[in-house]
Amino acid sequence: MITGLIGKKIGMTQLVQDDGTVVPVTVIQAGPCVVVQKKTTEKDGYESVQLGFVEFVKPKRVNKAMNGHFKKAGSAPVRVLREMRFEGEESPKPGDQVLCDIFTEKERVHIIGTSKGRGFGGLIKRHHFRGGRASHGSMFHRAPGSIGSSAYPSRVLKGMRMAGHLGSDRVTVQNIRVERIDQENNLLYLRGAVPGPQGAYLIVEKSGR
Repeated sequence: MITGLIGKKIGMTQLVQDDGTVVPVTVIQAGPCVVVQKKTTEKDGYESVQLGFVEFVKPKRVNKAMNGHFKKAGSAPVRVLREMRFEGEESPKPGDQVLCDIFTEKERVHIIGTSKGRGFGGLIKRHHFRGGRASHGSMFHRAPGSIGSSAYPSRVLKGMRMAGHLGSDRVTVQNIRVERIDQENNLLYLRGAVPGPQGAYLIVEKSGR
């Protein structure tokens, strides 16, 4: 069985439970996905499947090499491809569909995505530094403080937390609970927030814990 699929972030909303509590959820369009390629230990050195997120792509956006790749699998061209592991004796084949019914309600999943880009971030926003006193005459409101000693080693050590590029990183959020599944529309309602803006592509995979 394939342990995950590709999803697309729709946005956030709320669900009202039976006891009246309100739960914030993220809505993800979980597939449909199609198996484009199967990788084996004999040929590739490891076992996995290459999944494609099924959505319309203009033919001019697909080059000749990728057109041949999709024709070999017997599937229409897709925009997003990701590799996914599979477990068990059941062997998926190119052309097989993967839907959100591989998950169950109240199950825990991992979400892998790319966080929102924040541009150039300062120390307080990027590393949550406390900052200096905000009182009159302090002159040390949001400054970094010391970044190294002057006598020895007389340089800034690698890994020093400083201002710089913030966001646009690969982020994994673990053990998010599936609150509701809409199999008719291929939607997953996940408790809490997930990385990325609306329209971002994500990987939703089963938790091994």
